[in-house]
Amino acid sequence: MYRCEVIANQSVQDELVTLLEEHIQGCLYTIIPMAVGRGKNSYKMGSSTWPETNFVLITYVQDEFLPVVKNIVASLKSKFVNEGVKLFVVKAED
Repeated sequence: MYRCEVIANQSVQDELVTLLEEHIQGCLYTIIPMAVGRGKNSYKMGSSTWPETNFVLITYVQDEFLPVVKNIVASLKSKFVNEGVKLFVVKAED
């Protein structure tokens, strides 16, 4: 089992959720709807100076679904090149 965390601009949230639900039956997840901070290329602070914000999606998947999550995130990264879509994966115990 793996813990997968996706951090991305809010503009990709709906598409990410749709793809996860389409490709992983019964996919369970938690969304932290507003995350602010500094990434590699920009700030996303939800302020008048840096108005954009990110979201964080956390899901736990069985080993066989990890490649599916990676492929979904890779497709989002290629479609939304400037949105800073990131995936972090950690081995988890049930």
